[in-house]
Amino acid sequence: LELTEPEQTIHMDGFRIEAFKVNHNVPCYGYSIVIDRIGKFDVDKAVSLGLERRYWSRLQKGETIEIDGMTYVPEMVLGQARKGLKVTYCTDTRPTKGIVGHAKNSDLFICEGMYGEPDKQQKAKEKKHMTFYEAAEIGRQADVDRMWLTHYSPSLNRPEEYLDAARKIFPRVEVCKDGKTIELNFEDESNSSAMQK
Repeated sequence: LELTEPEQTIHMDGFRIEAFKVNHNVPCYGYSIVIDRIGKFDVDKAVSLGLERRYWSRLQKGETIEIDGMTYVPEMVLGQARKGLKVTYCTDTRPTKGIVGHAKNSDLFICEGMYGEPDKQQKAKEKKHMTFYEAAEIGRQADVDRMWLTHYSPSLNRPEEYLDAARKIFPRVEVCKDGKTIELNFEDESNSSAMQK
């Protein structure tokens, strides 16, 4: 799929991908993967509308149905939309307000941290990358649940050495290594929002 606009949304089966242009020397995009959730089925609403039970699951799955000339839409029998899940991924960029907006309230924000050393600030600007501290500031402003730093400079042998300073800006930041995984759960389906390996 070719991206041609600064912001594009791609709807897939059950989720959407929001692509947004970032600030690098060549065209690059960040991505938010979003799973929206509909509200819970409200039996009382269905009964008050006189809907037979056999139609309930179709409405719950998002179908619009017509019965005896009457149109019934899911919103008529569903409660308020529930919080879904959101993961935002962003590398090869300088910090921008657009990244903050797209990462807002992400359950997981995966962001580049090319340089951990504070004295690499100028190099980050020249190469259009971010330092750990700039990335952590985006995580803080976007109020993300948790954040993983990735895409380190090859010269950065021990990224964890710079983590404490980044955590002073945003405490829920971690360094990410190849193979790191996480299980994200909907809020009402688990006592914890994430289990990590």
